[in-house]
Amino acid sequence: MASNSRGHFSSKLGFIMAAAGSAVGLGNVWGFPTKAASNGGAAFLVIYLAMVFLLAFPMLVAELTIGRHGQANPIASLKSVWNRNRFAAGLFGVIAMVAASMILSFYSILAGWLMGFAAAPSLEVIGMQGAADWLVNFSGERNVILALLFSLLTIYVVQNGVADGIEKWSSRLMPMLFVLFGVMILYIFTQDGAMEGLKMYLVPDFSQLSPALMVDAMGQAFFSLSLGVGSMMVYGSYLKKDVNIPRTAGQVAAIDTGVAFSAGLLILPAMYVAKHNGVEIFNEAGQLMSSGDLVFAVLPSMFDTMGQIGVLIGTGFFVLMVIAALTSSISLLEVPVSCAQDELKMGRAKATWLIGGIILVASTIISLNFGALFGLIADISTVYMQPLLGVVWAIVVGWIWNRNNLLNELKEGNPEIAQGLFWKIWPWYVKIVCPVAILAVFMFSIM
Repeated sequence: MASNSRGHFSSKLGFIMAAAGSAVGLGNVWGFPTKAASNGGAAFLVIYLAMVFLLAFPMLVAELTIGRHGQANPIASLKSVWNRNRFAAGLFGVIAMVAASMILSFYSILAGWLMGFAAAPSLEVIGMQGAADWLVNFSGERNVILALLFSLLTIYVVQNGVADGIEKWSSRLMPMLFVLFGVMILYIFTQDGAMEGLKMYLVPDFSQLSPALMVDAMGQAFFSLSLGVGSMMVYGSYLKKDVNIPRTAGQVAAIDTGVAFSAGLLILPAMYVAKHNGVEIFNEAGQLMSSGDLVFAVLPSMFDTMGQIGVLIGTGFFVLMVIAALTSSISLLEVPVSCAQDELKMGRAKATWLIGGIILVASTIISLNFGALFGLIADISTVYMQPLLGVVWAIVVGWIWNRNNLLNELKEGNPEIAQGLFWKIWPWYVKIVCPVAILAVFMFSIM
């Protein structure tokens, strides 16, 4: 167990903003609308919401509980629960740390692009067309430089610690994100074509259901809630003992799902506004032409058709994306940093700069070998490692952790949990339903 000097969030609201910031990222604002648009819109939305409620939320409670019990990094927290096999606990903690680092290595590249697209319209307005073109045109050199800038932003926040770094900046950035979302959704709804996109998003066509959609929806639920990679264990370790974990997890999941839903309300109608304005978004077979780079291809074309107001709207949208990316990258970097602090006794600043630098080197290698590595690293870490590590956490909580000890951790400061409906359902649900369901979706997809 860590000492009492370990950092803590100063308030429940601060934790909710930080944890929601960890969950609310490109997985919501970029990944979810892209996958929804590529998988039939409303059909994907229905399955995604089911996956969040039936799998992601119970697993979020499990990760937060392990973290708060251990009051340490994922390696030490897992060992505190799985004390009969500390080697296996430590090994899976290391794998989670590696997965978080892998995600951040490609995440920084994406976030760098967003910074470029956010800055480009302003440069065009002041006559720096060459610089604006460089920022939005794909190249290995541009990817490396922008990833470096974004990585430095992330390192700056994380090196300042829990209350003064993570909590302070999440509490500032998340309200900005919500306001920007609201303004842009209202604007898009006033444009011709938006209602067609809204219909695609909200009226399900269940003929679109497929094994691939199920796997995408499950992976998206885990990715958007930062599950499996230790982020929520780390944030749980910074929680005070009087926090009601199930209630707080529900609030975080609700905010995260609300932002994903809102991103769909913004981007799918925006696609059809673009289509109405002459931008090609579907091929002759009716399939989305640029699903992987939807945000970078379709939306800038739409903003260009809006004239001067498009510059303002486009800049606002990509600033929103950078904010979402930063709140998530903070939590991803915090996983290996907390491990280095606790396990190697490193100072926070030294650990942050060293590990941030190593991950930046990985981002550089991916940027310079983009075609071969980017999709591979993204799929290995998010589609496979996150849900499968979730299976391990479910087994740890459901089968390895003593039931009485688990209850004692959950009801500390909240004794009413022992008598509630949650405790009657959740332990066996995480023990049996979650691991079986996660593995069943995988098996179903490869049959």
